[in-house]
Amino acid sequence: MEKALKSVSGRSSMLLGLSLGYFMVLLDMTVVSVALPAIHDDLGGGIIDLQWVVNAYTIVFAGFLLSMGVFADRLGAKRVYIGGLFLFLAGSAASAVVSSIELLIGLRAILGIGGAALLPASLALLAHSYPAPAERAKALGIWTAVTGAAMASGPVIGGILADSFGWRSIFLLNVPLAGVSLLLTWLLARETPRSVQKSFDIGGQIAIAAAIAALSFSLMEGQSYGWHSIVILGSFALALVAAILFVLIEAKGAAPLFPLQLFKITIVSTGMIAGMAINFGLSGVLFVLPLFFQQIQEWSAHTAGLSLLPMMLPLAFNPILTGRIVSRIGARIPMTAGFSLGAGGTLLLAWTNLNTSYAWIFIGLLLIGFGVSLVIPSLMAAVMSSVPKEQSGAVSGALNASRQLGSVIGVAWLGAILSGSISFLTGMHEAFILIAILLFGGTLLSLAVIGKKS
Repeated sequence: MEKALKSVSGRSSMLLGLSLGYFMVLLDMTVVSVALPAIHDDLGGGIIDLQWVVNAYTIVFAGFLLSMGVFADRLGAKRVYIGGLFLFLAGSAASAVVSSIELLIGLRAILGIGGAALLPASLALLAHSYPAPAERAKALGIWTAVTGAAMASGPVIGGILADSFGWRSIFLLNVPLAGVSLLLTWLLARETPRSVQKSFDIGGQIAIAAAIAALSFSLMEGQSYGWHSIVILGSFALALVAAILFVLIEAKGAAPLFPLQLFKITIVSTGMIAGMAINFGLSGVLFVLPLFFQQIQEWSAHTAGLSLLPMMLPLAFNPILTGRIVSRIGARIPMTAGFSLGAGGTLLLAWTNLNTSYAWIFIGLLLIGFGVSLVIPSLMAAVMSSVPKEQSGAVSGALNASRQLGSVIGVAWLGAILSGSISFLTGMHEAFILIAILLFGGTLLSLAVIGKKS
């Protein structure tokens, strides 16, 4: 009995350590979103530069998630996780002392590599520690709740730090978090079995990274260069060619970065699309609303961060309940409800103006927060339970790569809408209507596919 209790306690502490690693990744992301105006005031640059501050991290994050998922399977998830922690810590410390926005953008890209290592490795460690589907669903709910707390606290902490100590202080938050995560993981996590029978797919990695980078560049710089310019059209063409090459390489290669046969599993392929949609919406709202609050409403960073809490707080506590719901009734109902709530919330925000009561915004944000907190743990549980354990690293990397790609496209596309509109408010309304349409599409997709046999 005593041995069993120690085992449960050890797994709980290990789950905390794994959750803290991704907590740090998401905290860094949400803190930066609120600090963008302060970064602009100190380092200069326009809205496109601010998009790059956000997306340099996310582009690299999305581009390397597949590789890191494969590394977790082949080198051991614990090794990859700890390596990602060290890299993220070093990149964060360097980001606190940069002297130009270009350097900050470059360091954000380095942070993306570290973050890409942490996510699939932590999920692979979790999958091996909780092999039973019901237990895994509950653990995923806790993991998502702890990481959701980062999203809830990020805007508030970021606002306080940016107003009180300057935006540079936000990157120093990662030091104690990384230390605790490193200690718990090093002591308590067991290394996962290594799959070393195949070599690494360098061609696939280059192709997918080129596709994501070219697409992101096209969307973010289209307004600056002109949508019909040779540069932008050539970049779109490069993205398409690179994507086609990736598919060909993966289909014919001896050691594919992502086994394409996994896409034959309906829940996996549907999950990629659903993941893109939910992150498009969440990251889009996090990019647009802080700019509205601070640049249009002229609120302080602290006030802007507090104003986002109705959306962020459900991400901290609701995933635990969602995990329990999924373990009992499956993912279909909570996913469908989550997408519907998110679509309704963004439609409310689409009617926000200068004189709109904050109560209206509050309701919209609350609906989005509960919607996202229902979708993400349900989606992850459904996809990861549909593949064998030995492929958990690859599929978790692919799922989260699709989610981060959705974030990249969301920030880039909505930034282009804001830049090209006759006014910020007009662009904001158009952006939120687009998000609502995509999330409603997620509702239909969940109803049609999730919970049915592949």
